[in-house]
Amino acid sequence: MPKITFKDHQGNSKTIDVDNGLSVMEGAIQKEIPGIDADCGGSMACATCHVYVSDEWINKISKPEDAEIDMIDMAYEPKKNSRLSCQIIVSDDLDGLEVTTPEKQT
Repeated sequence: MPKITFKDHQGNSKTIDVDNGLSVMEGAIQKEIPGIDADCGGSMACATCHVYVSDEWINKISKPEDAEIDMIDMAYEPKKNSRLSCQIIVSDDLDGLEVTTPEKQT
């Protein structure tokens, strides 16, 4: 089972196991990770599961679709490594993925 590490804006971290096929957001919700609100439940209708993907992983995950890019524009302090965690599907290839939650969600 892949391990995903969530860091908050203060540097605190928590590593969780996430089942293959779930989104990073679903894993975070199941394990009650603070900073992932997921108000729309993963339907890409909000940006409350916004995360910053660590530089070493940004090119190892799938590229965002246009709709995700548009939604990220509405997120709190979007950056070049911003993603919606509902759109990152977990697989064994993502074992060790590190993401950081923003200071707040929109």
